[in-house]
Amino acid sequence: MEFIFSTIKHWSENHLKSNPFFSKLEYLLVSQPIILNFSWKQGHNFGSSPFFVVSVVVSYLSLTFLLSRISLPFAGPHLLRPIKVLYNLLLISLSSVMALGCCLSILFHAPRLQYIICLPSNTSPDGPIFFWAYVFYLSKIYEFFDTVLIIWSNSMRRLTFLHLFHHAIAVIMCYISLNTSQSIFPALIITNASVHVIMYYYYMLCALGARPSWKRRVTECQIMQFVSGLVIIVVMLYYHFGGEGCSGIWGCCFDAAFIMILLVLFLNFYFKNYSSIKTKDKDT
Repeated sequence: MEFIFSTIKHWSENHLKSNPFFSKLEYLLVSQPIILNFSWKQGHNFGSSPFFVVSVVVSYLSLTFLLSRISLPFAGPHLLRPIKVLYNLLLISLSSVMALGCCLSILFHAPRLQYIICLPSNTSPDGPIFFWAYVFYLSKIYEFFDTVLIIWSNSMRRLTFLHLFHHAIAVIMCYISLNTSQSIFPALIITNASVHVIMYYYYMLCALGARPSWKRRVTECQIMQFVSGLVIIVVMLYYHFGGEGCSGIWGCCFDAAFIMILLVLFLNFYFKNYSSIKTKDKDT
């Protein structure tokens, strides 16, 4: 695997950069000064203080509770449809850019395959990889608008504990990951952003009036994301205890707990909603 990674890295550096399109893409997503010289410092970057994180999460949960209890003038489809389409389109674009930016950052800045899931101990949160981790963190706050759309469209059955827990804790997880220079964060960004491209594409089609038949596949992709996340953590632990250690081990422990809880909740949701469908399919 190390040989394959080195070969791909060598080929990309000697061929992709010589291609005008990929050279421009690499500059835009990796090498431009804002990205290349990025540095995460607590209290320095926007949203980098513990007070900010606590305030955002508490405000999100409080406003959700308040808005769900008062009578709002629910928006009709003529107003909600373009808003939902635009919102989902923005998230599809943002998720695609984050996944691609993180992949290119790893390709051009990770000297070894092991660095993808095990950064050296005491790694400083600087450079392109952590820039995209920062963008990923801020995107989780932007995703709070999911809840606003649910309330505004009077789809209260979708306002579940799983939905609120997922959104609220994801912000805390991303903050801890940045603050601890967590090793597996780049791999988690790529998998999560890739799944979100599929998920928000599905939601955009629904907003446009189509009802794709593959909703269950979206949930299955999310479950596979959590399974792969746990596998990545196991491999990281192998490197951590079998070598000189990996950066952000305590952040990884928080991630592991969060991912396991989400996996249980999503499996529960999956079997509750789709086991009856499988039974009907067998009967017919």
